[in-house]
Amino acid sequence: MRYFFYIYFLAILLISCNQKQKADSIFYHARIYTIDSVDSRATAFAVKDGKIIAVGFDKKIINDFDAAEKVDLQNNFVYPGLIDAHSHFYGLGVFQQSVDLTETKSWDEVIQKCSTYFQTHQNNYLIGRGWDQNKWPNKNYPNNDELNKLFPNIPVLLKRVDGHAAIANDFLLKQAAISLKTKISGGEVLSINNKVTGVLIDNAVDLVQQKMPHLSLQQKIDALKTAEKICFENGLTTICDAGLDKEMIDLIDSLQKCNQLSIRVYAMINADEKNLNYYLKIKPYKTDKLNAGSFKMYADGSLGSRGAALLQPYSDMHNHYGFLLNSIADLEKTVKRISESSYQLNTHCIGDSANRLVLKLYAKYLKVKNDKRWRIEHAQVINENDFEIYKQFSIIPSVQPTHATSDMYWASGRLGNERIKNAYAYKKLLNQNGWLPLGTDFPVESVNPFYTFYAAIARKDAHQFPENGFQNENALTREEALKGMTIWAAKAAFEEHEKGSLELGKFADFIVLKFDLLKDDLSVIRNTKPELVYINGVNAIH
Repeated sequence: MRYFFYIYFLAILLISCNQKQKADSIFYHARIYTIDSVDSRATAFAVKDGKIIAVGFDKKIINDFDAAEKVDLQNNFVYPGLIDAHSHFYGLGVFQQSVDLTETKSWDEVIQKCSTYFQTHQNNYLIGRGWDQNKWPNKNYPNNDELNKLFPNIPVLLKRVDGHAAIANDFLLKQAAISLKTKISGGEVLSINNKVTGVLIDNAVDLVQQKMPHLSLQQKIDALKTAEKICFENGLTTICDAGLDKEMIDLIDSLQKCNQLSIRVYAMINADEKNLNYYLKIKPYKTDKLNAGSFKMYADGSLGSRGAALLQPYSDMHNHYGFLLNSIADLEKTVKRISESSYQLNTHCIGDSANRLVLKLYAKYLKVKNDKRWRIEHAQVINENDFEIYKQFSIIPSVQPTHATSDMYWASGRLGNERIKNAYAYKKLLNQNGWLPLGTDFPVESVNPFYTFYAAIARKDAHQFPENGFQNENALTREEALKGMTIWAAKAAFEEHEKGSLELGKFADFIVLKFDLLKDDLSVIRNTKPELVYINGVNAIH
């Protein structure tokens, strides 16, 4: 009798040992870069309820788990879903509804594109973006004479590629009451021979933007959905939108909650008085897909439009230093208010004067090393004496590598041979805290994160120029670039415990590539596209 009892007990034990755990999906036969703390490799993982419940090798995962969906990844390479640490997600969608002026080689080409676009889009206004006078033969700002001839009775606003300058026709200037007498703090209205040219810099752009027709709710929804589709196609599963108002944050939240928007969004809240007054009264807002826990502040403009605030004059414009977009008093007031809250602070700083000012303001309120992760967005031109402030006060530089390879043709002209040495200094910035989040700043640059990867490592543009890389001493390694687009970008948003690597308990956000980012030819990688993109374990590009 005892013998049969032992046999029965052993049988029950064997059955229970062989009982498989339930999963929604199993992904196997892959070469997986987990990007965990020890850079583990794996070939398979299991997913349940949108999260990873096991990572390992094919035999064990298949033996231990049962799932309705089993996906053979055909020996391709798997990486965590890519994160863009600084972009303009909503802006990308709006850009698709306007005239695309990127890569135009002259003002004449801009005019031609506007004329063609208007013939097929008979709106009661015209808006475009993407022109860059630095790419034109004479490199001078245009005037609006041709716009006035073509569009005398509708408002026209064409933004420069960086959004920090624009040209408007006279119809729009009149609506905004802009004339030779217009003066504005933190901006300029350009004129030649006692005549307004239509070119507006930084805060002056806001005067005319307010007079442009507002997008309808459906246009805004369409913009968000279009931007999501583009991001997924390029392997981005989380984006950090660098500057949104409450209305747009609420719209994104509502679309995510009704499953009309799947991409994860880290929303930097525009640090204007209205948003500050609302959000500082409540706790940061966080769901699985939306994180509204930081503010975005602007210190200066852009280098390309000569709005970046420099310590010494521009090398190509006598006695011009650029300017701050807000007064020092207002900047400090905002820094102080946010320092008394649980919100993160991220500030746009391009020029060395803006960087020094904001670094010192941060230091005043941070006081010592900390884990607040206050960020400097762009950190583009740094005085050699200021780099260590990042380290001393745990301030995080957030950079966009393709800016270096886009600007390298003219940046030394703006800054001179000495100052340029401490511009786009990504390796030097990484060394301050040991980690560095990377982004694109799309639609200023391309949304493609593999351009970011290539530019960070090779320091070259699409034409593999220059031969030895632009200031190659500041190139990142492949491992650093990959971490900057995954786990470090997550860390910059306080999200490293839920994404950025493929580990137990994290979201099943991942991409599948044919190429090995850490070993294959860089020029091939630059032009790659994901084979598959998953978010929450679900295919995002059907």
